[in-house]
Amino acid sequence: MVKIRLQRFGAKKAPFYHIVVADSKSPRDGKIIEQIGTYNPMTEPSTIVLDEDKVEKWIKNGAKPTDTVKKLIAKAN
Repeated sequence: MVKIRLQRFGAKKAPFYHIVVADSKSPRDGKIIEQIGTYNPMTEPSTIVLDEDKVEKWIKNGAKPTDTVKKLIAKAN
């Protein structure tokens, strides 16, 4: 099954995330299919950059967003 989830980057105590499409069996920072956005919780307010066309395309193709990514998509719109 394919999921839309966060992939962590950044230093210790300074997280930065890529919003990616990945196989649910691959590890968090493992192999991805496509990067569709970024999320930076360290800025005030937090920065969310999404390619909405790609998000819609992947959801139509059956990719399931995680709970956190669902909240980020709603916040970005």
